[in-house]
Amino acid sequence: MTGSDIQGFYKLSVKERREIVKKFSSLEDNDLSLLDNMGSLGEHLADHMIENVIGVMEVPIGIATNFMINGKDYLIPMAIEEPSVVAAASNAAKMARVKGGFTAISSEPIMIGQIELTGVTDPFSAKFKILSEKSKLLSLANDQDPVLVKVGGGAKDIEVRVLDELNPMVVVHLLVDVRDAMGANAVNTMAEALAPYISSITGGRVRLRILSNLATYRITRAHAIFDAKTIGGDDAVDGIIEAYRFASIDPYRATTHNKGIMNGIDSVLVATANDWRAIEAGAHAYAAMERYTSLTRWERNADGNLVGSIEMPMAVGIVGGATATHPKAKLMRKILGINGAKEFANVLASVGLAQNFAAIRALAMEGIQKGHMELHARNVAVSAGATGNEIDSVAEMMVREKKIRIDVAQEMLEKIRKK
Repeated sequence: MTGSDIQGFYKLSVKERREIVKKFSSLEDNDLSLLDNMGSLGEHLADHMIENVIGVMEVPIGIATNFMINGKDYLIPMAIEEPSVVAAASNAAKMARVKGGFTAISSEPIMIGQIELTGVTDPFSAKFKILSEKSKLLSLANDQDPVLVKVGGGAKDIEVRVLDELNPMVVVHLLVDVRDAMGANAVNTMAEALAPYISSITGGRVRLRILSNLATYRITRAHAIFDAKTIGGDDAVDGIIEAYRFASIDPYRATTHNKGIMNGIDSVLVATANDWRAIEAGAHAYAAMERYTSLTRWERNADGNLVGSIEMPMAVGIVGGATATHPKAKLMRKILGINGAKEFANVLASVGLAQNFAAIRALAMEGIQKGHMELHARNVAVSAGATGNEIDSVAEMMVREKKIRIDVAQEMLEKIRKK
């Protein structure tokens, strides 16, 4: 074997796959030993979660403190490699508590399954035929998942859109209440089941049958009031509102602004083994439905305090998938103490709002680098070879000189060790 065209790689054991990778990439034995520790997953479970497994990738889990959401206290696990995120969320939540913390609401967990129909010469006639058969289509969809129907979920409605009238495409939207699941598997199964019947009544050809991650019927909103004096006075309020205004009108700023929001949300999703890519895709698509803009809104109320809000799709689940099989994900959910997908969505939106507040307050008041780089300096010190008390000493020296680089860290470490 000299190339990457490896036959039957998926059939091999984890150990055999590692040996092939070792030869291909000219690894040493000590390189390979880093893959031995499979953590709480263990080799068997990891090997059955995805394909071609050779190891696992650890990410630190931190706890964001101080969160009060809808009158309930939470400790929030966040899995992320970027410094300052957990500290920023905790600090923002502490400031929000002064005025009662966060309030959040979520709509019903309705997901959209899309069925694409092509080759239809009379698309609006096809639309009429499909809507005329709504009751039968919903019944057929619900036959696919009687358990979901039993707990109050299931297919609830049908919508039909005609796209591109010159070269028409008919798209059927199946609206499904997925309860406490993210819902992809249930929705996709239902869409598959409806495809032949829709094709037969319209004469068109069904192509794609799949869930949309733009969950516009599954929206979560969070809100918080920040006491002006607590956050730094009128100038801080003005600065945060100005930073928001910048993001609201400029997509270059909005992209980084929303990235900061997702720093918080994604880290909780990763900790709980939820599909963070789906939430990312939905969030950015939602932000761009008219023109790309901020997912948050910031304003001043009549008392002169800062008021923040966030609105975005939040298609998350607490049952099924990796959330139900990953041992640490189950533990993280236990730490969170959530009892349903809507409560989980409320927590996530509140974390996103907190993260955004922390980021734009830092930008408006002192610049983002100060606190972030102080934490980053520790990582640089470790990369330079510092251990134990050396880490803090090297980090402090770099911050003091405002030179946080690996070469600087190595020079400082050498001086410390010579002493």
